[in-house]
Amino acid sequence: MGRLVGVDLARALAVFGMYVVHIGPPLSATDGVASGVRYMADGHSSVLFATLAGFSLMLLAGRREPKTGLAGRQAKARIAIRAVVLLALGTAMAMEYGGVIILGFYGVYFLLALPLVRLRAKTLAIIATALALVTPQLLFALNSLLTEPVRKSINAYDPLHRLSDVGVLDLLFTGFYPTITWISFVVAGMALARLDLSQTAVQWRLAALGAALTAAAYGMSLLLAGKHALDSLAEGGGSSGSSGSMPPDGEAFEPQASTLLTAGPHSGTTFDIIGSVGIAILVIVGATVAMDRLPRLRRLAKPVIAVGTMSLTAYVGHFVAQSMLSMPSGTSTQQSWMPLLMFVLGAIVFAAIWSRFFRRGPLEYLLNAATKPAKHIR
Repeated sequence: MGRLVGVDLARALAVFGMYVVHIGPPLSATDGVASGVRYMADGHSSVLFATLAGFSLMLLAGRREPKTGLAGRQAKARIAIRAVVLLALGTAMAMEYGGVIILGFYGVYFLLALPLVRLRAKTLAIIATALALVTPQLLFALNSLLTEPVRKSINAYDPLHRLSDVGVLDLLFTGFYPTITWISFVVAGMALARLDLSQTAVQWRLAALGAALTAAAYGMSLLLAGKHALDSLAEGGGSSGSSGSMPPDGEAFEPQASTLLTAGPHSGTTFDIIGSVGIAILVIVGATVAMDRLPRLRRLAKPVIAVGTMSLTAYVGHFVAQSMLSMPSGTSTQQSWMPLLMFVLGAIVFAAIWSRFFRRGPLEYLLNAATKPAKHIR
């Protein structure tokens, strides 16, 4: 259970990182340590969230050994139902909060990852690496074809786009978290789930791998693209990737090949993907080791861990709370850290109290109930 508690802690950190982006001061309004925290939250928190989503898929499909036969078919049905529910919930939330909502993208990730749930860790790692190397360049090429008239023509026939302005084209290629590049994070998380994270040797190897990926990706990007290679694009109005995202309708867009060498948060390049996966691995391994070897810290972190066990509720809840408090949703315009601290404290208190009486969070309970029909699969 220790390794799963570590994953829950990492999931809570991912949620709080997204709080920082949506509620905390913008990067341009921070300096010093605060600027470092804000920069790490940009892009990296959502990447960690996506990587852990891949990990969670394997909890359903059989973590160390894939479920087969009837159990395997039912597990795939549960994943498919979750995907549809998340796509529907994400679309509904995007109608109110815009394309910053990641849940609809999650639904697409889950559906595309279904054929991979029985693969071994090594195979999954190879697939994730190949996707990281190929998909940003492929998306760059596609952007040259997806001109504004083409996008408008496709969106005109897309019911999802008419509902929420986040249609199939956005989910796959042009949104904040385009599936074509972000599926790399999900597959990487699936590979991690296949490993025994409780073994010290595995922990050391993963820590070395995470550090190597991070140093190599960001170091090469700085070497090739210069001192601004790691600048965050999160506040520039673009989506997830200068190489892989499109601007709002009506703005001119001309892909620049030089952006493929950058590695800043939300740049969506190969260097960004590899470096972000390295950071995600370090966070997951670090949280796992801390929870396994520091029992006192584990007891103190119990309320935070509770947030990780109900991350869907915590994620959706902070958007709902922002609406109730008439706060702007999405990228924050706050100048004070106090609202962020109150949201984090509120999530911790709610999760700690709720977890004393219930096994799952409110939305987690509903999501689990929605998958119950999978038991009838034969």
